[in-house]
Amino acid sequence: MKSIVKEKLKHIPRDAGVYQFINSQNNIIYIGKAKNLRNRIKSYFRSKKDMSVKNITMLKHIENFEWIVVSNEVEALLTEANLIKRHKPKYNIDLKDDKTYPFIKITNEPYPQIFITRKVSKDGAKYYGPFTDVNQLRKIMKMLSTVFPIRSCTYMINDLVIEQGKISLCLDYHINKCEGPCEGLVSNEHYMKMVERIKKFIKGQTQETELYIKDLMELASKKQKYELAGMYRDQLFAIQSFKQKQKLVSSNFDDRDVIALSKQGLIGIAVILRIRNGRIISREKLALKQLDSLDCINLSSIITRFYFNSDLIPLEISLQNKPINEKELKMWLTEKREKKVKFIYPKRGEKAKELRVTYQNAKLLLGEWILKKQKRKNQVPKILEQLRIDLHLDKPIKRIEAFDISHLGGTNTVGSMVCFINTKPKKSEYRKFNVKSVDGIDDFSSIREIVYRRYKRVKDQSLILPDLILIDGGKGQLNMAQSALKDLDLGHIPIVGLAKRLEEIFIPGFKHAQSISKQSTGLILLRGIRDEAHRFAISFQRKKRKKSLVKSPFEDIQGMGEKRLGKLLRSFSGPDIISTLTPEVINGETGIPLKIAKEIILLAGRICKH
Repeated sequence: MKSIVKEKLKHIPRDAGVYQFINSQNNIIYIGKAKNLRNRIKSYFRSKKDMSVKNITMLKHIENFEWIVVSNEVEALLTEANLIKRHKPKYNIDLKDDKTYPFIKITNEPYPQIFITRKVSKDGAKYYGPFTDVNQLRKIMKMLSTVFPIRSCTYMINDLVIEQGKISLCLDYHINKCEGPCEGLVSNEHYMKMVERIKKFIKGQTQETELYIKDLMELASKKQKYELAGMYRDQLFAIQSFKQKQKLVSSNFDDRDVIALSKQGLIGIAVILRIRNGRIISREKLALKQLDSLDCINLSSIITRFYFNSDLIPLEISLQNKPINEKELKMWLTEKREKKVKFIYPKRGEKAKELRVTYQNAKLLLGEWILKKQKRKNQVPKILEQLRIDLHLDKPIKRIEAFDISHLGGTNTVGSMVCFINTKPKKSEYRKFNVKSVDGIDDFSSIREIVYRRYKRVKDQSLILPDLILIDGGKGQLNMAQSALKDLDLGHIPIVGLAKRLEEIFIPGFKHAQSISKQSTGLILLRGIRDEAHRFAISFQRKKRKKSLVKSPFEDIQGMGEKRLGKLLRSFSGPDIISTLTPEVINGETGIPLKIAKEIILLAGRICKH
């Protein structure tokens, strides 16, 4: 046990709170909550006899810990959830891609907007979700726009805006998609009643809307407004058609969610069935990693993370087992819903059957996920094997290192090296080079320098050699890189050049570019690695230029921005050459206007005289 940890264990309070374990890089690797901080934290550093493999591994990396005291266990629950979302610690349960799950947002305005969002804020708005099935969410939104004339504009509309006439009616009003709140054609009271019906519709309560539209249809028909009656008829038909697609599963009409988890090792799938008025209105799926061995802990995390930002909370939640902190979870959900929320653990009857169906869904989805992961793993060797065949190599490829050069008109020349292992970038192995021995534009000599420096260091320090070296360039750059390897007695390392213009592959010993199918997965991989080396070189070159670029005298000419300056310096090596040119030549090479080109030539002449 580390001395700092040993000392801190003596001073932990007995209050409720949240604790954070920290590694040697000062990164938070685990966040937990506790009714009694002292008892909970100390429990990690006692006997490892009944401890999970995950926790034993985590303990090896703990260099320090911190705690936050809170007023009660519910506050601890929410503080933990907030901190996990912000820091994403390595050993906490990871809700895969939870940031991307969309919600339906109803804004907090006199005339609310309703739209899909992936960003949840504390702005007084209502957020219904999350929806992990985006297709289902779009169907719901399409249905809302079909049935309800909700405004689609993003203006802030209130009485003052309407009074001042700042906004005009748009096309939506003229095609009966909006009732014109922007010009006061519909009252706030009428609009807000529609919003309340929308809220109920999202929750699966459609009966009130159906009766309302039916009344409107009959009224329009009585007044012989048949076109309007037809529109209401179509809306009613759309709702009934939408409901028919929602599977009827129960004669019990209580609002409830059914949550089941299927796991294998540290990964799992949680499925949440939303049942409203006896119908399944959605099936949500959460992919989870770094699961705990105890399902009571897993279920607590799932409930907290799923309902954290949501206003779509049922009165009842069916679960396989009791979650840890059951009491605090119910208190928190009850407070959010403003009605009592209860947990049930059905063992027989209709609700037990729903739970079994939900678990079966989770089990099948987990099987699909594992199968996809295995396919992806198997696909990597296939790509690399295809690359080996394309390049006529004898040995398998695992580690690829790629080089590129970047400069601005021959100034601030830099080089980059990126490393890919099993087709994935290994960013800790990326390297940057300031080119030291080359003046002006000379990509060939620059490539030779950085390749020589890289592999001299690799050789001197007995580091890992690559299975393949990739040079961004054609035959010239490849030959120079190969000569650097030969000088280091490393000429046995496979090396190829990939030219940008026609995506041609050059291999030592072959006079012409190799004929490789443009659809080859091996060539596609090389292109991606080459592009990454190019990106890395460009970003380094830009940073260097911003820090150390000596100001060019041509920058002071009006109309000479960074792009034009770059084109000028890349096209012509210096003032002595530029002073001998005509404005037409500069314009033809760089596109710089003739008027500016004349000033450039005059300035270059003055520089040469001095």
